[in-house]
Amino acid sequence: MTVTEAPQPKQRNTKLVREVGIIGLTWASMGSIIGSGWLFGPQEALIAAGPAAIISWIVGGVAIVVLALVHAELGGMYPVSGGTARFPHYAFGGVAGASFGWFAWLNAATVAPIEVSAMLTYAGHYGFADGWINPDTAVLSFTGIVVAIILMAVLTAINFLGVKKLAATNSAATWWKIAIPLLTILVLALANFDTSNLTAANGFNPEGLKGIFAAVSTGGIIFSYLGFEQADQLAGESANPKRDVPFAIIGSVVFGTILYILLQLCFLFALPKSAIGDTWDQVGDGLYTTFTGPFAEIASLLSIGWLAAIIYADAIISPGGTGLIYTTGSSRLAYGLSRNGYVPSAFEWTNKRNVPWVGLLAAFVTGCICFLPFPSWQSLVGLITSASVLMYGGAPLSLGVFRRRLPDAERPYRLPAAEILSPLAFVIANLIILWTGWDTVWKLGVSILIGYAILVANRVFKLNEHKPTLDWKAASWLIPYLLGMGVIIYVSDFGPKGDDALIGFGWDMFVVAVWSLVIYYWAMAVGLSTEKIEEMIGEVEEPEEGMEPVAH
Repeated sequence: MTVTEAPQPKQRNTKLVREVGIIGLTWASMGSIIGSGWLFGPQEALIAAGPAAIISWIVGGVAIVVLALVHAELGGMYPVSGGTARFPHYAFGGVAGASFGWFAWLNAATVAPIEVSAMLTYAGHYGFADGWINPDTAVLSFTGIVVAIILMAVLTAINFLGVKKLAATNSAATWWKIAIPLLTILVLALANFDTSNLTAANGFNPEGLKGIFAAVSTGGIIFSYLGFEQADQLAGESANPKRDVPFAIIGSVVFGTILYILLQLCFLFALPKSAIGDTWDQVGDGLYTTFTGPFAEIASLLSIGWLAAIIYADAIISPGGTGLIYTTGSSRLAYGLSRNGYVPSAFEWTNKRNVPWVGLLAAFVTGCICFLPFPSWQSLVGLITSASVLMYGGAPLSLGVFRRRLPDAERPYRLPAAEILSPLAFVIANLIILWTGWDTVWKLGVSILIGYAILVANRVFKLNEHKPTLDWKAASWLIPYLLGMGVIIYVSDFGPKGDDALIGFGWDMFVVAVWSLVIYYWAMAVGLSTEKIEEMIGEVEEPEEGMEPVAH
């Protein structure tokens, strides 16, 4: 009698390779920060707040530095792929982990289409791009959408080459991306530095404090600062993560903050009087609010044609580089979500170059869809800002729990005064959501519901063999937090009723701060126990051998 061996399940590669050095990791964060934000942010901030946008950049910079310091400690403690999606999982279990994981993925997957949109906006300078995008509404035409999809495909294809080649490509692009803004600052400052622009048009601060805070979120400031967390997303592929991740995060955000403040000063003072109208937020008799390529067109007005040509070229490289690394980050976030058991196991599959290819394809499809309902750079910025700060909000909550439950854990970077800065970071994240306004927040709410539907379907249809514990007690604060923020924003001065709102300007920020502290200390009280946290961390460690049996 012949014994027939049972068929062996097909082996799927799920291994990630640690081959990214400190330069590659730092450039991943730095290259993500310097994208379309420098090309458009100073103009959008000036429209929102007037010259007081300088204050907005400082406010936004301080906020991002605080959030980055929190991420630096977490990234050094747990250098895993898709880190921002996994820290809340360790601290609060499956319910909170799935929610913040979705916020993180939504943020990463929608940045690439923003960058592509920026590339097409600047491309309007060239004759061959006529008809791709409406210069008044920034809406893509059918041809523009086709070109945008092709560009998304190029960003995705480069990612298939492997993380080492990707890091090399991104590093080369980042050197250029740093050099061109610095060159622009120097040349425009020497060509025209008119400080009287501080009081031009309708004054230094025409919109008051509300305009300053609105510029932080909807003016593209926070969006411009985003990207430092890419070192966390790639930590699972870092050669020396405990040293390199904190360095990459802190170094990139400090440099980025200084650079953007200088760019805003340069843009304001370089504006010729002929380009400034009667008000900062209307076209009036001026030109700058109609610029499709702000810095390049200022250079042209000042007869610096060679600089304008370089900036137009950079308008392809800078956004393209940022879109490239965010495409990478979104696939690693999906990998992390799958390791946690929230999305199908297929997102853990890697190809021969150890690239999580299913996540790349998902990011490509999502990015293409984004061109339809949100075709312009500015409309995408508001949504992504809200999604990103929701993601960032999970980090200080996680850090607070780890400090209480794991006081003696190894911390390559230890945040000073964490008992103060951690709740402050959570307050800051929620204030940014408030400043974004109701028109964006309700769209984010719809996106959150879509995410929950995906997560529930994954669980119901058993698409992942990992079964994370859905600890409802540890996440008992989550639904009240989200609903509470929605209600506060709706009845605030940033809601649909504006000046007639139930909670006036100033008081709405106070209410958000108080609500944030209530949620923060509620979360601290119900976070997972020390034993459970250690168990959760052990369950989702990266595969060592690189091959796991998957039924096929």
